[in-house]
Amino acid sequence: MTDLGVAVVVEDDADVRNLVEAVLRQAGFEVHSASEGREGVDVVRREDAQVVTLDVGLPDIDGFEVLRRIRQFSDAYVVMLTARTDELDTLTALHTGADDFLTKPFRPRELRARVAAMMRRPRRDNGGAVAGPAPAPDNVLRHNGLSLNPDMRSVMVDGEPLALTRSEFDLLHALLKGAGAVRSKTDLVRVVRGEYYRADAYISDSDERAVEVHIGNLRRKLGEDAVQPRWLQTVRGVGYRLAPAQP
Repeated sequence: MTDLGVAVVVEDDADVRNLVEAVLRQAGFEVHSASEGREGVDVVRREDAQVVTLDVGLPDIDGFEVLRRIRQFSDAYVVMLTARTDELDTLTALHTGADDFLTKPFRPRELRARVAAMMRRPRRDNGGAVAGPAPAPDNVLRHNGLSLNPDMRSVMVDGEPLALTRSEFDLLHALLKGAGAVRSKTDLVRVVRGEYYRADAYISDSDERAVEVHIGNLRRKLGEDAVQPRWLQTVRGVGYRLAPAQP
């Protein structure tokens, strides 16, 4: 096995499958592939994949169902690939547990960059113990009963651990660091996309809608009150900010 581990390509189009396989091998992965959804689930499970690229339109079961099944046993990074430009595909993918999405045709360089950006960040910390010494308390961000430790990638709410995806964690971290300053959706798209996303890169409505979905998922996990938010406030037409500190 290579240093980066295993990547699985689930794609029924042979040309696209060969292209994605080549990109991931060049990046340093051991690559396996499948042309159908059920086979893809089996390969991801058997090979203990770290990264999965998943086509939406598969001949047996669609990519969303494949993703649901993968999420029952795996925390692999999943990038959805779709030939359709329908925004609903993007939102469904993120709701189902995808980390990112690309619309075909895509540039191989962009796929490699997005995978590299994901791999630079820990997948998630589910509140369990992390090896090594505990970081200094000053590193921990606290607000209204929530504490976030950026070094351990852990979040606690009222003393209970909270499991977040990479994107949810990074968005919460950005808002906590802002200490009440408004963060625009455009700014938060760059937080989700990672370091490779240039400041002058084009950001679409779908990119901003993806941030809305991540924030919605984050609020659901936090048990946030939409009327009287404890942590995340919406600034209509702009973005989000941290709710005021409670006495």
